[in-house]
Amino acid sequence: PILYSYFRSSCSWRVRIALALKGIAYDLVPVNLLKDGGQQFSAEFKAVNPMRQVPALKIDGITLSQSLAIIHYLEDTRPNPRLLPQDPKKRAQARMIADHIASSIQPLQNLKVLQQIGEKKMEWAQNCIVSGFQALEQILQHTAGRYCVGDEVSMADLCLVPQVYNAERFKVDMGPYPTITRINKALLELEAFKVSHPSHQPDTPAELQA
Repeated sequence: PILYSYFRSSCSWRVRIALALKGIAYDLVPVNLLKDGGQQFSAEFKAVNPMRQVPALKIDGITLSQSLAIIHYLEDTRPNPRLLPQDPKKRAQARMIADHIASSIQPLQNLKVLQQIGEKKMEWAQNCIVSGFQALEQILQHTAGRYCVGDEVSMADLCLVPQVYNAERFKVDMGPYPTITRINKALLELEAFKVSHPSHQPDTPAELQA
């Protein structure tokens, strides 16, 4: 497998966690979203992903983009360890939380949007994350065990940790979100979350490496 990734892309990080959890070795091709006006806009990368976004994963003779679609494919083809609970209600909750982050929080504060916002990008990002985290904290109080849905790592957790990283980057006060904070801390103790962390990637700038 070949993963096209950017060290600080939260969508790429979700996929890196999934690959690590499932023990799938891969080659990483860095795509720097800031250098050269954004390497995702190159003709070479457009041939890989016409949406010009990371991540993209070449695997089993196909090329997939969109982090959740990639994770679903990995789950379908390499089911152990599973990232979706067997219980239908918990499975739906895991998907709901993943979608809540991947569709309703992260896209509103991603690089493409912030470049359009301009000077007020920090304030914009904070407002988007706070609004989403207020809802997420409430949801997690009903679904969480050690992790987002009970005591097993799920797709929801793969989305949560990168989003908390974004919140910290944008200086969001995490005080009002004790459940989110507790789960994030527990997940960051797991090896798959450590090795996939933005501070440990081949394309991480030296000053940001752990």
